Amino acid sequence: MQLPDKFVTKYKKLMGAEANEFLAALNQPSYSGFRENPLKNGQPTSAINQSIGKVPYVSTGYYGQVNGKSLDHVTGWVYSQEPSAMFVGEVVDPQPGDRVFDLCAAPGGKTTHLIGKMNNEGLLVANEIFPKRAKILAENLERWGAKNAVVTSESPADLEKQFPKYFDRILVDAPCSGEGMFRKEPAGIEYWSPDYPAECANRQQKILASAMKMLKPGGVLVYSTCTFAPEEDEQNISWLLNNYPHLELMAIKKAAGMDDGRPEWADNNSDLKKTVRLFPHHIKGEGHFIAKLINKTPAAVPEKHKKKNKRKKQSIVRPDKTQLKLFEQFQTKVFPNYQPHQLILFGDQLYDLPLEEDKMAGLNVLRPGLHLGTFKKNRFEPSLAWALASLPDETEQVIELDEDQWRQYVLGDVINIADNQANGWYLLVCNRHSAGFGKLVNGTVKNFYPKGLRF
Repeated sequence: MQLPDKFVTKYKKLMGAEANEFLAALNQPSYSGFRENPLKNGQPTSAINQSIGKVPYVSTGYYGQVNGKSLDHVTGWVYSQEPSAMFVGEVVDPQPGDRVFDLCAAPGGKTTHLIGKMNNEGLLVANEIFPKRAKILAENLERWGAKNAVVTSESPADLEKQFPKYFDRILVDAPCSGEGMFRKEPAGIEYWSPDYPAECANRQQKILASAMKMLKPGGVLVYSTCTFAPEEDEQNISWLLNNYPHLELMAIKKAAGMDDGRPEWADNNSDLKKTVRLFPHHIKGEGHFIAKLINKTPAAVPEKHKKKNKRKKQSIVRPDKTQLKLFEQFQTKVFPNYQPHQLILFGDQLYDLPLEEDKMAGLNVLRPGLHLGTFKKNRFEPSLAWALASLPDETEQVIELDEDQWRQYVLGDVINIADNQANGWYLLVCNRHSAGFGKLVNGTVKNFYPKGLRF
């Protein structure tokens, strides 16, 4: 890898005696990893058997690569993620029932980690400003089996008006200069210049300012980057502490090989040692920086006359009586214990919305909760998302597939079964993996696997 001369000069000055070891590490192979999904109620045995060891600081993390067309990956039992990046979700550490915001969420590695720790309880709003990336984020959350997640595509400046002092935990995994990913994504070197980190820091501060308006008193803000640049790391945390006096840094428990932040790279505030740096010459992963702060602002007295939200009200469409009857017929037969939060329609698509209705006003929402299915003429077709978010023991309407039949299914073929089961909708299961829905008609399972996902 040919690093820019000015990058080498900068880090030789900053790193001192360890500079040569640091720079040499950037020319070593990068590490791959994956996490298992705690929502799936079982271990992805195939993926784990092919792993090359555990990530010591993440209970669900492993080193190794995952086949993107494997049963484990396609059904959301694993998520490929660089090992250092896994530590961010551990630091955020959301609890079931929390309101959590992942402000710069695509493609979804950290988002899926958060919803797993929340056990699908509470609310996770995941935002990505670029619509194409937001679509990928929504697809990854669907495969993971997320129920209580809403995906938006908005600017932080617009979101701050929608969610004032609303979230218990906010993650700002900020868009950055990407220095820590140079060996994994060498194309990033082409965008680097000596001024680029400062440009990124300016953008990051605007995002952080919006995040602070959405953080509840007593709430936790986690800021992370995949860069080594002090301008974007320690110096941004100094900026936060100086501009928000009620913010306090929280100590992060560091695993072996993790480094303290460098106060001397900012304003010499010794509290900056509470932040964490992951350097590739000290740990099996790429470069990362993480800081965790708590908002000590006293809880405000509720205002008697709140300012009205001036954004255009987005009307929520509810299913009509006929649609409700079609949905309830399916639910009663297949998932009798499922209790939706509130059923809403986007066109002919039915969703289970976990967010208050007024918070939807004017937002560009790509995924308003769990996609349950589609209304067609005189019938309801359940979605793949609902299947992937369900466990086999939640229904008696199950058809067991072997791996050959599963491959037929993801190819889009019909499946013939020998069992004498009644006609109707079934959850298709392969090796305990919920894989989708099929409709059994006289011994033949009609295939409803989405055409865009077929192999």
